[in-house]
Amino acid sequence: MRGHLRPALTMVLILTALTGLLYPLAVTGMAQLFFPGPANGSVILREGTARGSGLIGQHFDRPEYFWGRPSATAPVPYNAAASGGSNLGPTNPALIETVTTRVAALRAADPGNDAPVPVDLVTASGSGLDPHISPAAALYQVRRVARARGLEEDALRLLVARHTEARQFGLLGEPRVNVVHLNLALDDGR
Repeated sequence: MRGHLRPALTMVLILTALTGLLYPLAVTGMAQLFFPGPANGSVILREGTARGSGLIGQHFDRPEYFWGRPSATAPVPYNAAASGGSNLGPTNPALIETVTTRVAALRAADPGNDAPVPVDLVTASGSGLDPHISPAAALYQVRRVARARGLEEDALRLLVARHTEARQFGLLGEPRVNVVHLNLALDDGR
C-alpha cells in the first residue's frame, strides 16, 4: 500500500501546485499584462473616483439620463452577484405582462413619442447586466433627455453617434451604445 500512497500524494501535490497556483497566476499575469482594463473590471474613473464599469450596466431612471436595458437581477438592478436572465419564453404571460408594463412606462415618460419602442428597452439581456443598448434605443430616448436637460435634440443625436460602437472586428455583433459612457459624457458636457 505504501508503494501506491507515496506516488499518489506526490501527484496530488504537483497537480495542486500546477492547477491551483501556477496556472491561475500565469493567466492572471497575462490578463494584467495584455488586458489590464477588462481584467480589473473596466472601472470608469472621473477625477480619481470610480463612476461605474464599462462592462456592467447601471440603473438610470431619471428623465435626464438615457436608460439602459432592464435588468433581470432582482431586487437590486444590475447586481452582478445575481446575474441571469428570466428564462421566460416569448409566449409566456408573465413576460408579455412585463413587456407591456415597460412599454407603458416608456410612453408615460415621453408622452407624444409614438415611435415603436425598441425591443432592448423592454427586455433584459441574458445576463441581466448588459451596459449596451442599440443605437435605435438610444435615439428613441433623445427627445425625453433633450427636454429634461434643455438641450437641442440634434446635439444629443450627435452625442449618441459619437458613442456608438461598431461591430467587433467589423463583423461580430451589432452596433451598440454603452449607456454608462453616454450618460457620463452627458454629465461631463462632452
